[in-house]
Amino acid sequence: MTDSSYDASGNRSIAAHTIGHAHTGDVIGLPADILTAARDVPAPPGLANLPPLPLCLGRHDDLTHLRSTLTEQTGTAITQASTVHGLGGIGKTTLALAYAHQQRHTYSLVWWINADSPTRLEQSLGDLALKLFPAWAGNASQDQRAAWATTWLQWHPGWLLVFDNVETPTDLAPYLGALDGGHHLVTSRRSTGWPRTIHTQFLGTLHPDEAADLICTHAITGRTPTLRERQAAQALAVDLGYLPLALEQAGAYLAQNPTIGIDAYRRRLTTKLDKTADGFNAERTVARIWTQTLQALTARSPLAVDILHTIAWLAPDNIPVSLLEDPGVDADDLAEALGLLTAYSMTTLTPHTISIHRLLQTVLRTTAPTEPEHPPAGRREAEEILTRAHTALPEPAAGPSPGWDTLIPHLIALAATTPFGHHNDPTATLYVTVAQYLYRRGHVARTIPLREAALTQFEQTLGDTHPDTLTSRNNLAYAYESAGDLDRAIPLYETTLTQREQTLGDTHPDTLTSRNNLASAYESAGDLDRAIPLFETTLTQREQTLGDTHPDTLTSRNNLAYAYESAGDLNRAIPLYELTLTQREQHLGHTHSGTLNSRNNLASAYQAAGDLDRAIPLYELTLTQREQHLGHTHPDTLNSRNNLASAYQAAGDLDRAIPLYELTLTQREQTLGDTHPDTLTSRNNLAGAYQAAGNLDRAIPLYELTLTQCEEHLGDTHSLARTVRANLAHARDAKRRLSSE
Repeated sequence: MTDSSYDASGNRSIAAHTIGHAHTGDVIGLPADILTAARDVPAPPGLANLPPLPLCLGRHDDLTHLRSTLTEQTGTAITQASTVHGLGGIGKTTLALAYAHQQRHTYSLVWWINADSPTRLEQSLGDLALKLFPAWAGNASQDQRAAWATTWLQWHPGWLLVFDNVETPTDLAPYLGALDGGHHLVTSRRSTGWPRTIHTQFLGTLHPDEAADLICTHAITGRTPTLRERQAAQALAVDLGYLPLALEQAGAYLAQNPTIGIDAYRRRLTTKLDKTADGFNAERTVARIWTQTLQALTARSPLAVDILHTIAWLAPDNIPVSLLEDPGVDADDLAEALGLLTAYSMTTLTPHTISIHRLLQTVLRTTAPTEPEHPPAGRREAEEILTRAHTALPEPAAGPSPGWDTLIPHLIALAATTPFGHHNDPTATLYVTVAQYLYRRGHVARTIPLREAALTQFEQTLGDTHPDTLTSRNNLAYAYESAGDLDRAIPLYETTLTQREQTLGDTHPDTLTSRNNLASAYESAGDLDRAIPLFETTLTQREQTLGDTHPDTLTSRNNLAYAYESAGDLNRAIPLYELTLTQREQHLGHTHSGTLNSRNNLASAYQAAGDLDRAIPLYELTLTQREQHLGHTHPDTLNSRNNLASAYQAAGDLDRAIPLYELTLTQREQTLGDTHPDTLTSRNNLAGAYQAAGNLDRAIPLYELTLTQCEEHLGDTHSLARTVRANLAHARDAKRRLSSE
């Protein structure tokens, strides 16, 4: 167990790995009465949060097939046909919404979940808790609400959950496994990567006649289209590639401009972009439609077009309307511009938020008009509104800040779409500030786009070896390491160390931090032959330059003890842990994060030495203190919970160990991701507990899954991969022996 120094943020904890059953360390700590409420609170009859029913033409067979598969299985993923080339707008969401409306009375509850990221998925699921149990949920954190909602769904079967726009199939793993009392309906651009238990239904473009129907339905109201209009609609549908979103956009434009006929629209479309005959290039086809719509919008409301260009740089969904409010813009003018965008089907508007299709954002960003030495249209405005909004918010105290949490997805999107060569000093500062906030919340992997954008700007404006650039590079390496991406973390740490040695000197505190962090990364990669000498050198230098009880020296002493423990040298590890804990209690206090790390690590060493009478109370104390001071889902708290489960298992108390392992795995999947090294460790540990309980039918598939993921993401020779491989072989051998008896 180590905690490694980290520029501008102090110490951090790295999970312990115990050879054999690699142990590192969560149900969210909800009180018993709150959990009881999840069982007892009923849902009002017909409860649903569905958006309005859209026009869904030409999908009767798809709806019938969807109903059939859902009644035979528990989940279906709607994806696109490959001929659409992965483009959004094929009508996945429309089909799912039509099904949900059509069948809502056959379910006890229908809940629509925005699932394009784990954070938004958790937020949407947590909204169910706000609906069912507002008195408590209004003051609960987002992850607590989601945990309560999950528990409620486990108690109350017969529901339909619609996970809309899933980007990564593994994001659903915690829910598909835990919730089996209803139907899961998933929409996604992804056609592969789904569990075998999920039926995949490919959704193609519309039939030519149905595509023409869709254009006419939108564009011509109150009468039957003439034969000529029908023929024009059929020809336009060909140009639009029969893509539902493209057809709807064209119909909305024509309905808004009744003096422009379908033929005229088609002629202008061909004149603007004349490559239709090159094939069904869906992105270009949609771009043609939106170009026409933008021209009409410009004539009607330049402000509306400015808004489009601005929100193109933000996250696509639930952009707060308040972000767009400006003292220089009349409130009614803003409201009318937003309404006009919705009338043209360019956005979706609620009283408080505006959403935009992600493909439209891409088109706007890549085709935005630019001037020499100026960023693309809307970029500067997006930076200014986010900077202004964050400046107006109070600095968050410990724990979550709803105001910051609302804006963070948009700031991450802004960072991820930074144009080449563009820089903005206030925005870069904001990236660092928000990254530090996420770091304190334990969401280090989410900081990667922010860290990358900040580093690029520091390199451009300060130079490659400026101290701030080196700090930024170190912090990005740490974010990569936290995400389990050691292939990018280690070279970045190595580069930073070399540059700090050259520019700051061999014993500068920042150089020592880099040396410590590189050693930690080597250790995470299982390379103790390089990690231990580097830890030893760093400790010696910190003792000489900083003193024996400086916090950084204590960090180095702790990390070296952990490296010794990892190498199986407990005779050197335990005394070093004990010394470090005593010094931290004296100089940092009993509940300082560094002290908690030392207490947890010493417990781990006692366990490794077989001294459970000293290990278990120390684990229990550390877990309680981490829950109180860091929160129930902080990575360090998860480490403690996992480690306590490990000690219970070692003591033969599987009744307490297995539930704790299961909860820790679920929470790590939710907060760290399905293939993070700590998640893989939890999965291995749970399999080991199942095996210890004699349940080989659950243990072996879990070992097999974990081994595959370890080999794919960590490599065949990683220490965890070797541990899981040995555990799997042992479990298979045990099953063979049982079969032969």
